[in-house]
Amino acid sequence: MQEIVGESLARRLVEWGVDTVFGLPGDGINGLMEGFRRQRERLTFVLVHHEEAAAFMATGYAKSTGRLGVCCATSGPGAIHLLNGLYDAKLDHMPVLAITGMQETSVLGAYYQQEVHTELLYQDVAAYNLMVTNPQQMPGVVDIAIRNALAKRTVAHLTFPNDVQVAAADEDPYRHVSPGVPPTSSPVLSRPPVPASQPDLDRAAEVLNAGRKVAMLVGIGARGAREEVLAVAEALAAPIVKTLSAKMVVPDDHPLTTGGLGLLGTRPSEELMEECDTLLMVGTSFPYGKYLPSPGQARVVQIDIDASLIGMRLPVDAAVNADARLALRQLLPMLRSRDDRSFLTRYQRERDAWRSDMIALQDPSRDPIAPQYLISCVDEMATDDAILTCDSGTIATWAARHWIIRGDREFYLSGNLATMAPGLPYAIAMQHAHPGRQVIAFVGDGGFAMLMAEFLTAVRHELPIKVIVNNNRSYGQILWEQIVLGYPEYAVRHRQPEADFSAWARACGAYGAKVTDPKALPGAIREALAHPGPALVDCDVNPNEPPMPGKVKYEQAKYFTEAFLRGQPHKAATLATVARDKINELRS
Repeated sequence: MQEIVGESLARRLVEWGVDTVFGLPGDGINGLMEGFRRQRERLTFVLVHHEEAAAFMATGYAKSTGRLGVCCATSGPGAIHLLNGLYDAKLDHMPVLAITGMQETSVLGAYYQQEVHTELLYQDVAAYNLMVTNPQQMPGVVDIAIRNALAKRTVAHLTFPNDVQVAAADEDPYRHVSPGVPPTSSPVLSRPPVPASQPDLDRAAEVLNAGRKVAMLVGIGARGAREEVLAVAEALAAPIVKTLSAKMVVPDDHPLTTGGLGLLGTRPSEELMEECDTLLMVGTSFPYGKYLPSPGQARVVQIDIDASLIGMRLPVDAAVNADARLALRQLLPMLRSRDDRSFLTRYQRERDAWRSDMIALQDPSRDPIAPQYLISCVDEMATDDAILTCDSGTIATWAARHWIIRGDREFYLSGNLATMAPGLPYAIAMQHAHPGRQVIAFVGDGGFAMLMAEFLTAVRHELPIKVIVNNNRSYGQILWEQIVLGYPEYAVRHRQPEADFSAWARACGAYGAKVTDPKALPGAIREALAHPGPALVDCDVNPNEPPMPGKVKYEQAKYFTEAFLRGQPHKAATLATVARDKINELRS
């Protein structure tokens, strides 16, 4: 059978090591689908229910494997649907190739049905962005697109007109009038780890050795450098603060870490940032400047593989453009071990007190169920190599503080885009990529409702994900963000009746449990995690539980009070919850 452009694409993906494409077919990509069919023994097409989910799955696949994620959608509306998930990949620096369809070349410009010029639409999201118009471009442009995605850790996009998809791969339709030749390439990419230069290391060691109160801030760029991060922190007697995306870089129960930073972080992490005189940033471009040392307070050393990110947030005294793991290994023998460990010891005590406060909030007697208790049950019963995916919202607060990274556990969410609804499609992609591991999606009712059809995708593909719905019957984070601005909440709670998401799970042929009684929660979680196939627990939690910041600022308290004085609904329930939380913390 003559090879067509669609098969040339599929075969080249396989040659690059791609084994999965997430997508939804349509008449705008029938030629591409035929190519995937011809390579079906080596290339799995995971059929989804919504293209946005396909892009999230490709992003989640890339996040958990470090490999290229691939998603595919038809022309026009299908391609448009991919965009949110692709921006998630772009903002979190994940390599994803998006493949879309286009109307055949003979009708372009004639206002044909679904004529959306995706090569223009994708200009901002894709670093490499091309409409393929000649079979002679294949497969060279596929190589170029994939190299861009992998080397730059970002999104690449190829769109194929209908007639080009089904053209013979070796067709040569036009005269060659330029001195150029069609792109020829091979499916290879060299990405050796980048060591630090000696002058940069000398300067970094000088700054760090001169510091008295040294802190480390590590981001997801330090993934894979756990031992090096811990060794440098030990030498410097430096507490380790983690960005949320980097939660899994260092175990939460390790004595050197004080936990996360920011609105979802810990009080000790925030306070030590206010006190440190030297900061070592590794693999992070943490965007929330209010939680970083004030300019002039601390000398800064920053290590990052992307030189353009160094010095973006704070003035830097020593810039080290290198692979985090290699740079820390090179730096370690140049550091003087500290005899004075008082700064670290003090914040270790503060961390222990903070953890006691958090444990106190995991109160099994609370009714309505405390969301902290829900995630603590998941944390207690999950395996030590479990993968937890999380949506954006209040659930990210509970997961950040009560999902404990230990052993080989992992944690993923939409870091910089902070979009709703990736938790479920992430879990599906990660279960597909890691069939032997326990994968749990911790999602809110708002995010789950957006893409809940994908639970059926998990059932149909026999992917035994576990979904825990933290159901507060509202868009909880938005609710509290309104209040923190000093305004009463508005249009953030759904009217009754609420859906029973466990009924949807059972209708799909999976395990489903609805929990409203705290006494029934541990058993339901245990049964769901033990179930051999997909399982879902829909748990009603206290909708008036505020995701309090680690350290409440005066302005936050002021605006909170103003919102209540202006007519905040549910005042009594909210104040009762805050009071109960504080009593539990004091008891701890």
